Amino acid sequence: MKKDIHPKYYDKAKVICACGNEFIVGSTVPEIHIELCSACHPFYTGKQKLVDTAGRVDKFKQRVAKKAELAITRKGKKVKKAAQSAIKAKKTKK
Repeated sequence: MKKDIHPKYYDKAKVICACGNEFIVGSTVPEIHIELCSACHPFYTGKQKLVDTAGRVDKFKQRVAKKAELAITRKGKKVKKAAQSAIKAKKTKK
């Protein structure tokens, strides 16, 4: 077996949650910062809460609103085709 290829293993790695909960696990990293743990996760607590740490939900809502605004101002394919056919009809009549 090759020597010195495995990372150092920490038996008492500290895991720190955003809610303040801390516990000890084994890991190759001495300290781990997480956003959710069993003490604050909605599945384990039974409490419904929106988990949005990076503002992803707000960004999604903004994108949807922007698309809706653009859809109102845009013309549909049928309207564009009718306008083009009207222009062609005027050109052929001349």
